[in-house]
Amino acid sequence: MKNLILALLMGSAFLSCKKKTTDSECGDKICTEEFRSIVIRFVDNKGIGTEVKDVSVVNQRTGEKVYANSSAAANLIAGAHIVVNDGNTKSLSEEGDDLKITGTSVDTKQTKSAVIKVQGGRCACHINKVSGPEQIIFD
Repeated sequence: MKNLILALLMGSAFLSCKKKTTDSECGDKICTEEFRSIVIRFVDNKGIGTEVKDVSVVNQRTGEKVYANSSAAANLIAGAHIVVNDGNTKSLSEEGDDLKITGTSVDTKQTKSAVIKVQGGRCACHINKVSGPEQIIFD
């Protein structure tokens, strides 16, 4: 009788080890702990960082505004703005989304825009810039 109970316990323990441990559609993934941000600089016609107002980032696929939820100090560099970071990964598509960045120069009152393409996705560990300028130049 003891052997039968022991065999049943061992059998159930063995069968329970075959169960899938993750229910994620993303599978087993190991991500690094780095935190990526994409910064764009607004510069004047001499290449010097300039102060801008009314900076907005809009996902052209969804029409929604994108907010980089970062306390990083990129805004301490003249004209530099964090436009998207790893906090936005899940709201971006794996194929990449076009993000329209717009800002108005405080000095010249001129408004300029640029489009960058950024990948993300529900299963992505980090954002990835595919294309687009590093800076927006005011005339």
